[in-house]
Amino acid sequence: MNLNLIKYALILIIGIAMITSCSDKKSDDQVGNAEENPPCEGFNMSGSDEKAIEIADKVMVAMGGRKNWDQERFFKWNFFGNRTLWWDKQNGDVRIQMHNADSSIFLINIFDDSGKVFKNGAELAQPDSVAKYMKKAKGIWINDAYWLFMPFKLKDSGVTLTYVGEGKTESGIDADILQLTFENVGNTPQNKYHVWVDKSDNLVKQWAFYRENNMTEPNFINPWLAYTRHGYLLLSGDRGKRKITDIEVAEKMDEAIFTSF
Repeated sequence: MNLNLIKYALILIIGIAMITSCSDKKSDDQVGNAEENPPCEGFNMSGSDEKAIEIADKVMVAMGGRKNWDQERFFKWNFFGNRTLWWDKQNGDVRIQMHNADSSIFLINIFDDSGKVFKNGAELAQPDSVAKYMKKAKGIWINDAYWLFMPFKLKDSGVTLTYVGEGKTESGIDADILQLTFENVGNTPQNKYHVWVDKSDNLVKQWAFYRENNMTEPNFINPWLAYTRHGYLLLSGDRGKRKITDIEVAEKMDEAIFTSF
């Protein structure tokens, strides 16, 4: 795949459903054990296949379990060398540090879209400019987080999950293929994904992105490789030619990460 197509696909993926965990704001008594994986409010249960839902629940267990996903709070990762992100999943605070010429820094709360912008050596003060960059920052976060945490999001709000059938990944792994389509979420709900779940360990080993849900050929296919334990979760940062690196899952992070430039 040429780099222009990859760049285009990365932009399109921003329209996906919000990455915020459907249980981020739940109370402790709503967090079940690792085998329990209730759908987010708005998940299309009636339109989804029972077999696809069963496989999605197995994926959650294989990744570390719903309880651990709900309880892990702080995350950090480097997205393809372009930027580094820090995320407080409980409070919704995100720091995005761009690795570009102006070294932009975005501090945003993805629950209320408030935040600050540091660009070209100075903090921006004009409200319209700040609002513009908050929208950009949120789009970056949605995109980058989905590339890392998608397997935890198979039963998100607005998702219809269907079973496509058995198949093999490009590397020859026997897998069950799930399809994700979307309704009333994101900027481009017409997107579609196919996800290959390894029959032997219930981990996602490949995905395909379709810009339109009526397309038969994907815009791109990427592997999900090199799962590594971080905290209580298994995460994959290897997307073939591109890598998500410096992945961290922490119990604590310095508050200044989310408040200071």
